Amino acid sequence: MSAMRFFALTSAVLPLAFILVGSPFPAAAAEKDVIVEQRDASSSPKQRLDQLFSQLKRERDPDKASSIANEIRMEWNDSGSATINLLMQWADKAIEEKRNPAALDFLDEAIALKPDYAESWNRRASLNFVMGNYRKSMSDIERVLDLEPRHFGALSGMAAILSNSGNDQLTLKAWERFLDIYPAERTAQEQVNMLAEKLAGNRT
Repeated sequence: MSAMRFFALTSAVLPLAFILVGSPFPAAAAEKDVIVEQRDASSSPKQRLDQLFSQLKRERDPDKASSIANEIRMEWNDSGSATINLLMQWADKAIEEKRNPAALDFLDEAIALKPDYAESWNRRASLNFVMGNYRKSMSDIERVLDLEPRHFGALSGMAAILSNSGNDQLTLKAWERFLDIYPAERTAQEQVNMLAEKLAGNRT
């Protein structure tokens, strides 16, 4: 599987060419057919995320797990700030129109205004990856995981970069971390099985 396909698991809102069928940075179109429950206004974003991640870890049906993952992405996409949300929308539009420098400017501004908002770092990691800036992408991914260690999208991006570098052992560890959070994801399961077999074969 190509690294480009890996990255579609990470971001449900990026209308980019690299968001391919079944890929890890998953596409916004996937959300359109998902029916999600009304948010509980009495609970905080952190409480909602904790509950959703608990459900995701227990769910073994891939389709149901995908719906839960989309709900998590919806929570991630709301920064809690109208200004940041607008910058993110402008960045998405710029990416869709292949105006990558403008998109980077919008994301840089979002990060400067709210550096603890993980999704702006994740979006910039996605864009840096597409632009071939793997070192910058990995740096952004590490920041995402500092802010939200359960960010399965960032972990799939990490796996993509490590796979590109040919480091199968670290790639396997990244996918294993992914599956610990999102155990029903088929692509991640396939990657773990393939890499485990490959590494076992190399040792014999």
